[in-house]
Amino acid sequence: MEEEIILLDYWASMYGMRTRIALEEKKVKYEYREEDLSNKSPLLLQMNPIHKKIPVLIHKDPYQRAQARFWADYIDKKTYVPCKALWSESGEKQEAAKIEFIEVLKTLDSELGDKYYFGGNEFGLVDIAFIGFYSWFRTYEEVANLSIVLEFPKLMAWAQRCLKRESVAKALPDSDKVLKSVSDHRKIILGID
Repeated sequence: MEEEIILLDYWASMYGMRTRIALEEKKVKYEYREEDLSNKSPLLLQMNPIHKKIPVLIHKDPYQRAQARFWADYIDKKTYVPCKALWSESGEKQEAAKIEFIEVLKTLDSELGDKYYFGGNEFGLVDIAFIGFYSWFRTYEEVANLSIVLEFPKLMAWAQRCLKRESVAKALPDSDKVLKSVSDHRKIILGID
């Protein structure tokens, strides 16, 4: 009997995008259930009461696996906080987040170098960890006056390669939809257009 897999997710969640991509890449069948983040389901709270994160497993040799975990961890720890501040803050806090995020992008751009994917020729954990942010780049550019497309052409070319993968194309939301959602949020919460 085939094991039932359920994905509890939110359409704009970068972590959920990673999971959908990984499941598609591994050709794992699953049931998708959209979560209301303001009213989390009992199943979500029961299955992941502390972190509310979904694990992604990638099979590589031990050194590559360690490298991939390091960079995925770097992305998790260094990207989320400044990215959230880019759209949820204004003034000095937003400016500080902008500087921090640009440094992260420079580091990732350097790590990618001339490789096709972060892991070389193979799409893997680090690509999955970072590609979800791509659907938010337009929002970051608009609300924080960033120029990611012009300043990081290697990362943009990498993102375009990732988007050619069916799993990525299916998982990432449209950038315009993300921008509209964030703009609506900023109007309501911050009173900013």
